[in-house]
Amino acid sequence: MNSPQPRKLIIAIDGPAGVGKSTIASRLARKLGYANLESGAMYRALALKAIEWDISFDDEAALTKLAHESRIQLEPTSSGTRVLLDGRDVTQRVRETDVTAGASRASVHPKVREWMVARQQELGVGGGVVMEGRDIGTKVFPGADVKIFLDADPVVREQRRLQQQNLRGTAAEATAAELRERDRRDRTRAASPLAPAPDALIIDSTNLSEDEVLRRVEEMVQQKLAR
Repeated sequence: MNSPQPRKLIIAIDGPAGVGKSTIASRLARKLGYANLESGAMYRALALKAIEWDISFDDEAALTKLAHESRIQLEPTSSGTRVLLDGRDVTQRVRETDVTAGASRASVHPKVREWMVARQQELGVGGGVVMEGRDIGTKVFPGADVKIFLDADPVVREQRRLQQQNLRGTAAEATAAELRERDRRDRTRAASPLAPAPDALIIDSTNLSEDEVLRRVEEMVQQKLAR
């Protein structure tokens, strides 16, 4: 008689920009054989379309209408999340600076977030997913099996981002300033401000290596699977 297969979990990883969510989520998903879905990529895709259609990031009604008329798909791959916008692969384009800045501005609007949350819930409802973002454990999947909130000292996060992108001088200063502004928008927006869920495991990675953070997350996941 075959033993029942363990239920696949919904794992939520939240935290501010530059804290390493994407890397940890990707590595964890590969180890578990789960899908890795980056919710921020959906906001980036919408921001890209707003740029292409010349729609203001301050126009909530126009952005919401644009979202409803768009087809944004996230496809997990061995190298990360593939982003499709109306059938077009925009994976690389949505990582560029103008799109990143636009996504942060577009994401403050409640009606835009409402549309995004509904799409994200559709993607992860079956379990077997590691979803990362800013409000996964508080808004998208408040009943997630495992909730992680990654954080780190803002200065350390800035340094990591600059090293990751190999930036110096004026470019480094601009990137650091944008990171600080994204923090401000994320934490003060009216809709789903960035904050850990009450039952989330908070990990401060300021003095931890990537492997150390991953081990702590894996321990929590294994405890949940064992139960």
